[in-house]
Amino acid sequence: MKPSQPVGIIGWGAYIPQYRIKVNTIAQVWGAQTERYTEGLGIEEKAVAGPDEDTITIAIEAAQNALKRAQIEPKEIGAVLSGSESPPYAVKPTGCTVAEVIGATPNILAADLEFACKAGTEGIQFCMGLVSSGMIKYGMAIGADVAQSAPGDDLEYAAAAGGAAFIIGKLDSNAAAAINASTSYVTDTPDFWRRSEQPYPKHGGVFTGQSYFHHIINAGQQLMQELGMKPKDFQYAIFHQPNGKFPEKAARELGFTSEQTRVGMLVGRIGNTYSGCIPLGLSAVLEAAKPGDNIFVVSYGSGAGSDAFHITALDAIENKRELAPTVQDYIERKEYVGYACYAKWRKMIIGLETKR
Repeated sequence: MKPSQPVGIIGWGAYIPQYRIKVNTIAQVWGAQTERYTEGLGIEEKAVAGPDEDTITIAIEAAQNALKRAQIEPKEIGAVLSGSESPPYAVKPTGCTVAEVIGATPNILAADLEFACKAGTEGIQFCMGLVSSGMIKYGMAIGADVAQSAPGDDLEYAAAAGGAAFIIGKLDSNAAAAINASTSYVTDTPDFWRRSEQPYPKHGGVFTGQSYFHHIINAGQQLMQELGMKPKDFQYAIFHQPNGKFPEKAARELGFTSEQTRVGMLVGRIGNTYSGCIPLGLSAVLEAAKPGDNIFVVSYGSGAGSDAFHITALDAIENKRELAPTVQDYIERKEYVGYACYAKWRKMIIGLETKR
């Protein structure tokens, strides 16, 4: 899928909560072997949302950082699309609140998107179409999550919090990167799900991994075939990161090297931020890429599907990096918490209110 009019990333912004919990802290509570997760899955710690943070606050922080880099007026944004699988409200769009806080209302389209962990990348695709058609001048796509996981489940060791936002506009001298093409590969595969009103998702274990590789590899191959490109044509590659091992294997099967994936690989340090995973990885790469570098991106959302992108860094990227905090800034800003604190914040432990 190529836009009829060239489009690009005008600004981007990330946000990661400062709190962290170590994998061995979780393992000690459940009597699990820490090495199974640190060595087996390549995860050391994960980001934890604070008691006053949720998907909306994360999305707002990321959106404000994206505006700093875009250097445009908020009123010029014609759409705010927020992708998440952990919105605070069942009925009340995150996009409305974000648009209000950044000063983009009232003449704006706002909507929430769902497709498990690829909800953020489908927002980029939607904005590409809206901008390319001329319906809007700029669109904002957000991927953010405070990931859910049942206590003691394997997901608990990786399910984390964080997100990123991208402002998409027509290609001009203010664009940090060109989004050249995108493709999607989707099937009805029940590998991971959460029924309405259930607090935690369920997954198909090993079958979930099979679905991941099937969709990632097919979407990636399809994109390169349509463009006539090969892995060696890209300086960077970013894959969805449910853990540290899956993206490494997917990269090898598609023909990418560990050097190409290194910058965008964040899961070992902050966990799997679900809808924020690919957006944060792409943000980290944009903060390192040089003009002319080609970037390969493939997301994955359980249910199931993948979106693949070919992105090229442009000259303006050099002047935008220092206009907002970087992914590395947020990774280095951290404070560790214990399991009891983490469980209380995630409402896994609910205490009695103090009577006055």
